[in-house]
Amino acid sequence: MSTVLSVTKRETGHRSTLTQLRKGGAIPAVIYGYKVNSTPISIAAKDFKKSIQKNGQNSVFSLELEGKKVNAVVSEIQQCSLKDEVNHIDFLAINMAEELEADVPIKLLGQSVGVSEGGILMQPNLELKVKVKPTELPESIDVDISSLKIGESLTVADIRDATPVEIISEDDYMLVTIVAPVSVEEETTENEEGQESV
Repeated sequence: MSTVLSVTKRETGHRSTLTQLRKGGAIPAVIYGYKVNSTPISIAAKDFKKSIQKNGQNSVFSLELEGKKVNAVVSEIQQCSLKDEVNHIDFLAINMAEELEADVPIKLLGQSVGVSEGGILMQPNLELKVKVKPTELPESIDVDISSLKIGESLTVADIRDATPVEIISEDDYMLVTIVAPVSVEEETTENEEGQESV
């Protein structure tokens, strides 16, 4: 079910206008895509934050703009890392009957055997690209890592058949790997060798 949010068409122009918008509790945004010309808009920060907390970032939004409702998903969010505030949002208007491509966060489940034995968990990629109907867009892709031992990895090929949505990412796309810890002895040996070669 889509989340209805009221948005306002805004004028583009000076940076001071955007600053005023943000100070007034609004977020500058833009909507483009299916049957919509690229339109600069603004949205109440508290309404957007509340919706994200309730339904997640990957939910479908029904944006009410000048009496017309447009189904859209969040394409990109620009955030201020210092203040943890949203600076700008890109909304992509979508056709609810057609599949879309989206990046979905990878959620690791369980405690890896390898980590319990002292291994170090490495997660080189945090998202997967999937293709789904808008109503079936998951908030995350769950990946069980509990059986992973030191030296073992998981790629898309390992989870593709068990994942309920179509994954576009390649089979060799790395999800997680458990690497052996570097022992104190190894570090000492490497340091000594480095000093000898100087």
